[in-house]
Amino acid sequence: MKGAILVVEDHQSIREGMIQALTHAGFVGIPAANGQEALDYLRSGGEASVILLDLRMPVMNGWTFRQQQRDDPRLADIPTIVVSGFDSRPFEDDIPAAIIQKPIDFKALVSLLEALCDWPQRMADATSDQPSY
Repeated sequence: MKGAILVVEDHQSIREGMIQALTHAGFVGIPAANGQEALDYLRSGGEASVILLDLRMPVMNGWTFRQQQRDDPRLADIPTIVVSGFDSRPFEDDIPAAIIQKPIDFKALVSLLEALCDWPQRMADATSDQPSY
């Protein structure tokens, strides 16, 4: 398994298609229909290596989710990729790991996910390679 990807998308067909494609690429896809479902999952101990986040959703939109994610120390460091076909307003001080426009270039997304899922291990390896004084 390459990593657990939390897919936060309100359109069921898009969400299911992304989960299926992620599974085919070797990831575990975890579905959430809106930001509140995603927060509930994460705050109940659910794990995610990366979050794929739509912005315009009912119940809790992506902007509100990001604010709550950033305000929660347990969730703040999970890399988030904004995936949206609509809203591309500036993020000001809230810079996600990436912003991807719909329709998605899935090969590029898989490469990005692989890099983000591998990042903690690469950082740990780099730190352990440093000489101790």
